[in-house]
Amino acid sequence: MDKIKSYFEFEKKLIWTNVIAITALHALCLYSFLTFPYSQYKGLVVWGFLVGHLNGLGVTGGAHRLWTHRAYKAKTPLKIFLGLCYCGAGQNRIYEWVRDHRVHHKYSETDADPHNSNRGFWFSHVGWLMMKKHKNVYEHGGKIDMSDIENDEVVSFIDKHFTILKILCCFVIPVVIPVYVFNYPWKPSILSQVVMRYPGVLNATWSVNSFAHLWGGRSYNKSIGPAENLLVSFASGGEGFHNYHHAFPWDYKASEFGHIFNPTTVWLNFFHKINWAYDLKKVSPELIKKIAEKQGDGSWVDHYEKSY
Repeated sequence: MDKIKSYFEFEKKLIWTNVIAITALHALCLYSFLTFPYSQYKGLVVWGFLVGHLNGLGVTGGAHRLWTHRAYKAKTPLKIFLGLCYCGAGQNRIYEWVRDHRVHHKYSETDADPHNSNRGFWFSHVGWLMMKKHKNVYEHGGKIDMSDIENDEVVSFIDKHFTILKILCCFVIPVVIPVYVFNYPWKPSILSQVVMRYPGVLNATWSVNSFAHLWGGRSYNKSIGPAENLLVSFASGGEGFHNYHHAFPWDYKASEFGHIFNPTTVWLNFFHKINWAYDLKKVSPELIKKIAEKQGDGSWVDHYEKSY
């Protein structure tokens, strides 16, 4: 009886529309990855990677490092650019993304963490999007200071018109350009840009919550879950140096190593050179060394001259 009761309690927590939509999307994605005529449509593959890269930049450089952590400041053109790139990633509104991520940092690996990795790999990767949030997430999320986001005119505009911007940037424009500009057929354009590129970007983002919280070294703080995972850095555009990031969340590089395996930082350095980004926050080598030697797992080595 207890098992039956537990099953029905679990079932009530599921958001079935999300379960069905996410499962169906990934089933189609897997089938398309296995059957897509890559040699015939190389240009669509390149286009998918380019658009996906910009989508990822909107998440990492925009929603994450700019709006969540205020690791640097951005002028209006850069905010608009990153905001539109973020819309193309097809995730939640910026306000929701920032709130959830701030809660995640403040209450990491607890029931107040929206994607608590202590609940397992699948929950932290995608399951949390298929279930109702734990009551602690709602309780503590409501206490997070979001005044900076509420007062950001670019974010307010994007979130107000988010549905149409998401549809245009994530689904319409990536398909229409190959069809009307490069004369590709509709079917492979839709498959490559919607069925394949979109889930790919989602999983790249999700990998930070799962893989980078479960596997890897903890050079800066051995007492927390986030870890250094190079594969995640490849997938997510530089977000895999996650133990460092949780130890120093205000560093605009989200890594000790600057631009190494970190294309987001390369972009931010470029925007800094053209004066679109400014007040880039960094952690001093002395503080990194002090924290790593005091709290790390012993794997950290002194490489400041190569990194700074």
